[in-house]
Amino acid sequence: MIRALDDDYRVPIFGQALSLHTDLQRLGAPVRFLHFPDEGHGIGAPNHIRIMYETVLNFLDHHVLGQQWQRPAKL
Repeated sequence: MIRALDDDYRVPIFGQALSLHTDLQRLGAPVRFLHFPDEGHGIGAPNHIRIMYETVLNFLDHHVLGQQWQRPAKL
């Protein structure tokens, strides 16, 4: 099956994902939006998986442990 970019049939990026991100930002929540335009609902490319986990762990280190935010090297 060939999928269009941003083709997530479960959570449309422009209808729900970006709206949630914007709403959380407006409420002052510490949010980050990580977008892989060539992926669908799941993340399958090994380099994308690595970036996602590094981002989540860095986010938690920053907001839970108080460490300085570190941008993943591959971003």
